[in-house]
Amino acid sequence: MLNAIKNLFRAQPERQRAAIPAGQRVYAIGDIHGRLDLFDALVAGIDADDAAQGPAETTVILLGDLVDRGPDSAGVIAAARVWQQRRTVRIIAGNHEEMMLQSLDNVDVLRTFLKYGGRETLLSYPVGVEDYNAASFPEVQALMAEAVPAEDLAWLRAFEDMVRIGDYVFVHAGVAPGVPLAEQRQSDLRWIREPFLSHPAAHEAVVVHGHTITDEPEIRPNRIGIDTGAYFSGRLTALALEGTGRRLIEAREDGGAITLHIRSIA
Repeated sequence: MLNAIKNLFRAQPERQRAAIPAGQRVYAIGDIHGRLDLFDALVAGIDADDAAQGPAETTVILLGDLVDRGPDSAGVIAAARVWQQRRTVRIIAGNHEEMMLQSLDNVDVLRTFLKYGGRETLLSYPVGVEDYNAASFPEVQALMAEAVPAEDLAWLRAFEDMVRIGDYVFVHAGVAPGVPLAEQRQSDLRWIREPFLSHPAAHEAVVVHGHTITDEPEIRPNRIGIDTGAYFSGRLTALALEGTGRRLIEAREDGGAITLHIRSIA
């Protein structure tokens, strides 16, 4: 009887490791939140790493929340737009981009936007602190409409909700468990935490996401979370995927200096 049970377990096939299609390489970057210094360092690090790994069809994916909280959202937008001109960079809309765009027309959203980092975003554009502090909410909307270039707003509106490559799906916040990827609601893709974070079962693909801050990247069988709280922790994390291999590339601020750290993960 014992031998029969052992043989049964031996007969179970090992779960296939998630993979990126042959010939492709993917770098996914977690929530930047206005940390241009860390983003610049990670851009340089990814460019160097990609060159060192050899030829591939490389895609970079920014997982959203480029703006708010950190000191230079305008600079992050400008840098991402420049990077996109010289390599394939796909960008997912986060809940903070959603709030920023809706703030232009909705005062209630504007109040929330400013409370959760939108003030820093506006001040990274040519908006004076004194003008901002003296403005009513409708006046802040007017300052925002004048200061943020139409080209930046159009660029933000073009962000994607989801990117699927191989056995991985890339979103900002997560997915609703049990719902096919093609039927996911935009609100869940940008805002969800539970029941996604604690869901133990497999999804249609391994979900790579940001949105929920953790001290270390969360590597689970069904999801990989890489928001390490760059705006306050000084750590911006990227996930590198090729074949079945996975690596983390992190830009870390330490004592005023920014260093890169690369490590393989299971």
